[in-house]
Amino acid sequence: MKLWFFIFFLLPLLGFVYVVWHVWQILPLSPVWKSAAVALMSLPVVCLFSHFLIGPDSLPLVAGRIVYEVGTSSLFVLLYLVMIFLFLDLGRLVRLVPSSFLHHSVTGSVGIMLFVCVLFIYANANYRDKQMRTMELRAARPLASPLRIVMLSDMHIGYHNTAKEIERWVDMINAASPNVVLIVGDIIDGSMKPLREENMAACFRRIKAPVYACPGNHEYYAGIADAKKFFREAGITLLCDSSVTIGGELTIIGRDDRSRAGRKSVAQLVKEAPKTKYTILLDHQPYHLDRSARAGVDFQFSGHTHYGQVWPVSWIEDALYENAYGSMRKGNTDFYVSSGIGIWGGKFRIGTSSEYVVAVLR
Repeated sequence: MKLWFFIFFLLPLLGFVYVVWHVWQILPLSPVWKSAAVALMSLPVVCLFSHFLIGPDSLPLVAGRIVYEVGTSSLFVLLYLVMIFLFLDLGRLVRLVPSSFLHHSVTGSVGIMLFVCVLFIYANANYRDKQMRTMELRAARPLASPLRIVMLSDMHIGYHNTAKEIERWVDMINAASPNVVLIVGDIIDGSMKPLREENMAACFRRIKAPVYACPGNHEYYAGIADAKKFFREAGITLLCDSSVTIGGELTIIGRDDRSRAGRKSVAQLVKEAPKTKYTILLDHQPYHLDRSARAGVDFQFSGHTHYGQVWPVSWIEDALYENAYGSMRKGNTDFYVSSGIGIWGGKFRIGTSSEYVVAVLR
């Protein structure tokens, strides 16, 4: 809780004060108009704190969506404004940026505003561009026929990823003609209200293949009991420390999220699972990859990291995880950590991409 308070309350508040001070200095306006600009800047930050402290569920769906979208988007814009002003302050200290650029400056004000607008228009377009990653998986023993597997992570459906967006994702999934669809947690963003009011379960029932999933931490934020009920309505088989076989040739193990204390170890899950020609482990958070390798898993699919969503947070993810994004091999086990098809918060990606994986098991 202390870490969450620091990241989502204390740091944004300090960053906002720093940015407001700079905005007051740089705007070539009278104090009255500067005050109006600061008041306008404060509204998204108020939405951000309202989202965390009060929650959008207390509002009508449309109003809750506005609070969520505006509030969480402000967190990313604030991050980049802080970085811009830090860069300019450093440039001023080493005499590369003239002081006049940061004080009562038309050039500085317009230049920064245009840069931020263009950057975040690109970031939003980049988020909406869903990349299809392809890969081949090789079983040690012959299969009756190849299996096409669509794998996704971190859909985060709710206030910002709506039923209309899910319909688009389902069309992409069906276009890949999968034999099976695997989703590795955080299907739900955090609130069940928009899922019920928009009947999002019906969107998933359009998928033309069996769908299996494991839970993520956000299923626990939403309430795991309500999440399980939604998955049943959506036709999704939730694997919580359990497994299933496909055609007697492929074993899929779904591990419960590390949010639940006492979940089974990978070794125990592999021992309890039916022995087939190939084993895929779904584990939302990519920790302790060596344990999957030692347990004899053929392939592990994970998500959770979003690869930071925006640079330079992706660098922090690289420091936190052995593999924060992409493919990796340890021993005889292949791993893939996805950046996710959806996203938490503001719909921006800078230096990362939204994706889904189409794999062929031969």
